[in-house]
Amino acid sequence: MPGTVLLLAASPAGKGCLVDAASVLPVLAAVAPPVLSGTDTANVVELADPLEPQAVLTRLRAAAGAPGPLTVFLTGQLQLDRRQHLPHLALARTTPATVRYTGFPWHWFREELRLRPPGATTVFADLHADPETWQHLHTRPLDCGPTVLLHGRIAPPPRRRALAIPAYMKTLATILRSGHRPDPATLHHQVLTRVYADAGPQGDVILAPNQPIMNRSWLTPPSYSPPPPPAAAPAPPDPHAALTAAVQDGRHTEAAALAAQWEQAALREHGPGSQEALHWMEVRADLAMLAGDAGRSCEAWLAVAAARLSAGQSPEDPAVEAAVDRAHHQWGSMRDAARARELGPALADLRARVPGRREGALDHVHRRLRRLQGQLQTQP
Repeated sequence: MPGTVLLLAASPAGKGCLVDAASVLPVLAAVAPPVLSGTDTANVVELADPLEPQAVLTRLRAAAGAPGPLTVFLTGQLQLDRRQHLPHLALARTTPATVRYTGFPWHWFREELRLRPPGATTVFADLHADPETWQHLHTRPLDCGPTVLLHGRIAPPPRRRALAIPAYMKTLATILRSGHRPDPATLHHQVLTRVYADAGPQGDVILAPNQPIMNRSWLTPPSYSPPPPPAAAPAPPDPHAALTAAVQDGRHTEAAALAAQWEQAALREHGPGSQEALHWMEVRADLAMLAGDAGRSCEAWLAVAAARLSAGQSPEDPAVEAAVDRAHHQWGSMRDAARARELGPALADLRARVPGRREGALDHVHRRLRRLQGQLQTQP
């Protein structure tokens, strides 16, 4: 099965830039796509210094929805927004004052990759952090979700007015240009060995699957040869893998029924408002979207947002914002005017409580509702 590769290099223009992120793209582009992906064939998507977070989201969503393995090569810098103190990938127009609106929220990586089968997604990241974000990472590690293999490093702020070099990613690309792609863990080890052979990690955050590590002396000596991993016991059937297979085969009704069963099991075991139950509500909403049923998906996302708010989550919580944003997007995609009129007031009520990051979202709902009402009144 073909693989998908997303090359993403992003950093702010001007004096706020900490790292020359785009400099890695020519080196990565020189690597054959199958080597980048670790598959026989691969589709490669490149994003160099993107301007808009929505453009990044669109490309990431498309890559996450593609069948087969996905590999993301991510280079850039992290900044916190001043309102919620959440890490963002800084884009070309990002400044400290505009991170919330011009940066790409890190939790969007988790959101878009969470439905992929375990082990089918690998992210290699070479990131630099500004001073505030660097302190934040000491207490709140970075990851891409439990099903994603995340390898790489986060470097501390460079010296004043210095532009850092993405040494991890350039070294990774240089190794891959040989035409051989080791497994991700071995490749990660080889990169670190070369990068830190002389000076050591110098305080970098070393990223390993599901376990970011703050460490100054973690590096294994270059002469070390890792032993082969022990044979693993067969894994039990994974419900997400079964869902993915059903969707890819067009068995959307079967996928929806399976997700509903898991949601009921989560409700019985953990109760309403639990993260387990909410997760399966979100899965059902995504499955409705993949089936092309925008109305059912909108209704499901509205239910997710309402459940999260009822469970005590803040209207500014990223998961609440994401649920309302997705409901809004699906509502805007609906072609059934009567159904859209039915769901519109509930969306407007939620938008009043959860305005989100894009200005004018509530006004957009009201304007469309007025148009839909006008269509109703003109119908014979």
